[in-house]
Amino acid sequence: MLKGKKILIGVTGSIAAYKIPILVRLLIRQGAEVKILMTPASADFVSRLTLSTLSKNPVLTELFDDESWANHVMLGRWADVMLVAPLSCNTLSKMATGRSDNLLVATYLSATCPVIVAPAMDEDMWLHHSTAENLELLQKNHVTVIPVEHGELASGLVGDGRMAEPESLVAFLEDFFRVKEQLKGKKALVTAGPTYEQIDPVRFIGNHSSGKMGYAIADELARRGAEVVLISGPVLVKAKEQRVRVEKVEGAAAMHAAATAHSDYDIAVLTAAVADYTPEEVSGQKIKKTDGELIIRLKKTKDILADLGRQKKAGQVLVGFALETENEHVNARKKLEEKNADMIVLNSLQDEGAGFGGDNNKVTFFFREGQPKEFGLRSKKQVARDIVDSILELTV
Repeated sequence: MLKGKKILIGVTGSIAAYKIPILVRLLIRQGAEVKILMTPASADFVSRLTLSTLSKNPVLTELFDDESWANHVMLGRWADVMLVAPLSCNTLSKMATGRSDNLLVATYLSATCPVIVAPAMDEDMWLHHSTAENLELLQKNHVTVIPVEHGELASGLVGDGRMAEPESLVAFLEDFFRVKEQLKGKKALVTAGPTYEQIDPVRFIGNHSSGKMGYAIADELARRGAEVVLISGPVLVKAKEQRVRVEKVEGAAAMHAAATAHSDYDIAVLTAAVADYTPEEVSGQKIKKTDGELIIRLKKTKDILADLGRQKKAGQVLVGFALETENEHVNARKKLEEKNADMIVLNSLQDEGAGFGGDNNKVTFFFREGQPKEFGLRSKKQVARDIVDSILELTV
């Protein structure tokens, strides 16, 4: 699984650095190509010569050394993954706040590859609120954190804070690359966000969709190797994965045209809250307020899920969303059958803490065969993982 993978290891000033020669040996044995960066403090715990010999590559510690420049930008582009291990409390703080005063942090800040960290510190430092806040900041910037282990610490105490063992780090990397290749070669189509149906140059009919769910699904599909086209209504969120190509639209008609233009998908997940109706006529000028009533006649919009369902070919997986306020299961099942979808994700406005705008969701999956699968309240990122897991089962 690791043969030919390019792994950039960042070593920081922690006693756990003594484990890194073992990690490098294990990675090289599997056929990985390894390059190593060290902070100046880490040299007190493990030697550059040892790591250079084992990795078969020069070990870099300084941005400038003997009038030469270590190209931190290219290092972050060379790697398939950057692993910071051990991650000391000091380097954690620098990465979280963007304090670029050494080669390792400069490389992290310019890296285009995924970044994984393996913290190592004494239990009191690990449990300090500032450590938790810094880890949260890293995770918000899509850094993956490998859990610490419980055991004997350098202080002599026993508790949480030990860096994961080299064998565990290798297993984590193997799983990371396995996940990245699950949907390799697949084309995915995702719709997200609201649509705005224009009334006049300054007014529109819209809804409260934030697009967070759709963007999380697009990122998750890309994380697993798919090439993703994301048709997005007006939202403030952004895609994080490089494999996500965003096409911005505003109205339901434009979203329909963009989605149906990508009917060669392998996987389509339609999360967008598309308007069911749009004004029959759009005023070219701002409609002025008068003493009388304003009556706006609406016409039906085209149904993207139904049209893609009619065009669906063998091997394509089509997933729709249903937001219901009553008879939820009946309506979701009906939508599944009428739209020729393979899976419907039911949202309910009755669930506290879920739905539009928030970071959490509570969903139920409906399939053409088998029983519904119900999930409790969880983050939209985790819901995205659950959805893609179910899609993988449908593609087997």
